[in-house]
Amino acid sequence: MTDPTGQAADSGTPTPTTDAAVVGPATVIEPPPRGGWLRNHAIDTRPMAIGPFRRQVLGQGTSFIGAMLTQVAVPVQVYAISKSSLYVGLVGLAGFVPIVLFGLYGGAVADAVDRRKLYFWSSVITWLVTLALLAQTVLQLDSVALILVLVVIQSAGFATASSARGAIIPRIVPLAEVPAANTLNFTVGNVGQVVGPLIAGVLVSLSRGFVYSYTADAVLFTAALYSALRLPAIEPDGLRQRPGFRSVIDGLAFIASRPVLVMSFAVDLIAMIFAMPRSLFPQLAADRFHGSVGLLYAAIPIGSVLAGLSSGWIGRVRRQGVTLTLAIVGWGLCVAFSGLARQLWLVLVLLALAGAADLVSAVFRQTILQTYAPDELRGRMQGVFTAVVAGGPRLGDVRAGAMAATTGISIAWVGGGVACAVLVLLAGVAVRPFWHYDAGKNLVPADAATET
Repeated sequence: MTDPTGQAADSGTPTPTTDAAVVGPATVIEPPPRGGWLRNHAIDTRPMAIGPFRRQVLGQGTSFIGAMLTQVAVPVQVYAISKSSLYVGLVGLAGFVPIVLFGLYGGAVADAVDRRKLYFWSSVITWLVTLALLAQTVLQLDSVALILVLVVIQSAGFATASSARGAIIPRIVPLAEVPAANTLNFTVGNVGQVVGPLIAGVLVSLSRGFVYSYTADAVLFTAALYSALRLPAIEPDGLRQRPGFRSVIDGLAFIASRPVLVMSFAVDLIAMIFAMPRSLFPQLAADRFHGSVGLLYAAIPIGSVLAGLSSGWIGRVRRQGVTLTLAIVGWGLCVAFSGLARQLWLVLVLLALAGAADLVSAVFRQTILQTYAPDELRGRMQGVFTAVVAGGPRLGDVRAGAMAATTGISIAWVGGGVACAVLVLLAGVAVRPFWHYDAGKNLVPADAATET
């Protein structure tokens, strides 16, 4: 196995890394204690010394602010047109199918082409769709069908870009720092998801709020396009395989033969399908809290940001299967209790606690995936990850919206959270390789953790 040092030159361009010989778990070694309680628990910022990673994180963080403006504006606009949570749930369904298809196929393409180019051009597609959402609003078309079509196209671009972006990280960051890099990615992204909904909550209440939201997204997204352009060329490392149905099947077969990977996806699907309440936010805000929809959308990311800022301990956890399971159980219970609360502040606190649990879960799922597979499979692994992580919440939107329309918002919200906690705990304990997964075994060589 080639040493994945990923050291950055003065220009910020990392040395290409390989891990093509890995056929089983290639777990990162634990970072040494950094001295003192605060330093050991504060977020690990070592990957920020790597120029391409730093630009990618900052570019994504900026663009996430705009993306969240659109992510809030679209369901609120659909609810304003249709007055139905079911139609808001259909926004999730419209995004689900292209995310699955283009996540899987985009991951196969990412294993066969320059990942930087794929990341850039698929990001351009999502940017153009934002401009189209702006145009349909300016023209006052008031068409739910058109908005759903645009969501389909934007989801396809997003899925392809996400597959490429996730597969890029282990090539520009030392494997020993992958947990820290993922934590930084999620934390900075969640900062955008906090700021975005708060701004969106103000904007959508204005007479031309949807226009302002889509315009801001289009402008802020240029930061992500710039960071993609500044990446070094990242050609496939190892055996190339033509992107197509066969390569997708090979990637899925790799996952199916490894219970740890199967469970990392399964528990996330359970969490998102049963306990994601976001499609209920517009109705809850309108019925109970006088339109405070921005605060509801921001609560979960706020919790994730706070968890990320105190995440130094995450890289030292060895029993990642147990910790991942317990984090998702915590997510489900916090969501369930938030559905029972009648005070806005209590709902927000419980959703923030759910967001903290979700951050822990996300970091472990991404880290297991990125360090378990050889580089020539990482694009396809990230494609499946994208399909699950981005597709799961959309199925959750449909589930919650449909249940709210038939059983009421409380049952849809609380019942889903309880079901999530119970199912994940049962599944986690039942699959022994996952429950006993130890990240301290099969360590990469010590010199692979060279500081940058």
